[in-house]
This record gives sequence, structure tokens and C-alpha cells, in this order.
Amino acid sequence: MKKTFHSSGTRGEADHGWLHAKHSFSFAQFFNPERIQFGALRVLNDDVIAPGMGFGTHPHNNMEIITIPLKGALEHKDSMDNIGVVAVDEIQVMSAGTGVSHSEYNKNKDQPLNLLQLWVLPNQQNVVPRYDQKNIKSLKKTNALYPVISPNHDDAGMWIHQDAWFHLGDFNQKTTVPYSLHKQGNGVYAFMIEGRASIEGESLEKRDALGVWETEGFSITAEKNSRILLVEVPMKL
Repeated sequence: MKKTFHSSGTRGEADHGWLHAKHSFSFAQFFNPERIQFGALRVLNDDVIAPGMGFGTHPHNNMEIITIPLKGALEHKDSMDNIGVVAVDEIQVMSAGTGVSHSEYNKNKDQPLNLLQLWVLPNQQNVVPRYDQKNIKSLKKTNALYPVISPNHDDAGMWIHQDAWFHLGDFNQKTTVPYSLHKQGNGVYAFMIEGRASIEGESLEKRDALGVWETEGFSITAEKNSRILLVEVPMKL
């Protein structure tokens, strides 16, 4: 097994007034040659957007973009004529493919918006752009890991153009859970959203992360009042 630990404080940081962003990997003005990506996971941004503010219309292509609101609600508009609001307990997936433009704003005028946005490199280039949004309340389990994204169209969660699996875990008591990787050659980037956990002898606090690869599985011991995101992706592209 190989491991890499990324503490919360080693992330890149940008403060634009209306946007306070933390970057797990090199992004915009933050560049760390040892933190370009984790396999197919290219971006994991932890954004806090001021009330009523946001990103104007901008383009993307050939990227799988996953947005997970943690607090507040995101207003979305795109060139595929999708208009909507993505709130807590929902996940948004956009396959940029041949090209799409979109804007993202904090829907609320009286509270900040906190979201995670992840970019995964796809296993197919120039696909037809696609937008999807799903409420994940029916998928949620307590004191267990539950899948929210996979490569499979028929799964209960959402799908993307990559051999990648996303799981969330919400814990209200100390719990140990196993995780088995779905595909040989994949690795897992574990991101501690809230609370504390230990994975293979590594202790994780809020917003710390651990990358694990060259293994078939591992166990997680999560403490009470903890939440974790697991992103399993191919390590070689």
C-alpha cells in the first residue's frame, strides 16, 4: 500500500472577498508540483461564496464536474438550457465533453454558500455534454458508507464518464467500516468533511485528506459527529 497525507493547512488558498477558496490540488494561482492531481482526480476545491455572489458564465470541456453543497444553495445556469438550484443533500454532475458554458451563484442573499467542487478527468474525450442533479436523501445511511457516484448508469446514485466511485459516510457514533476498491489500479482519496477519523494508522481532522493506492482495501474508524468523502479513481490515465 502507498499513502500520501494532505493536511488541511497545506491546501492552496485564495481570498477574493466574495470567494474564499481552498485548493487540494494545483489550481489558478496555487501551484505545487507535488500536488497536481491524484490519479484522475484533478480538482477538489472547498469554496465559500458570499451571499448573492458567484462565478459568471465561463466555459469547460472534457471534464467531469461534480458539485456537492455543504451549506446553502447554488443557482446554476448553463448553455444546455438547464436552470436550477442545487441544495444540501443534492449532488450536481456536469459532463463538459465537447464544451459547455455555465454560471454558478449563491442563491441566498443572507448567508454564505459552502460547496465542494471536484473535477475528474474522463475516460472518453469529446462526449456530448450532459447535466444531471439528484437528491441523495434516499441513498443516505448512518454510520456506514453509501455510494453516490459510479460509472454505471443503472446504479441508484449518479454516473460519470470514468471508472470512479464516490462514497459519503455520516457518523453519529464511533464506527469502523471497511472499504474495498472496485477496480485494480484504482486509488482512493479520502477527504474529511467534518470530525475525525483514522485510516491505516493515519489520523485525519476536519478537511485533512489521505490518498491510498496499490491496495485492495482498507478500514476507516470514524469518530462521533464525523463526515467523510471517498473518491476512488484510476491512478494511471
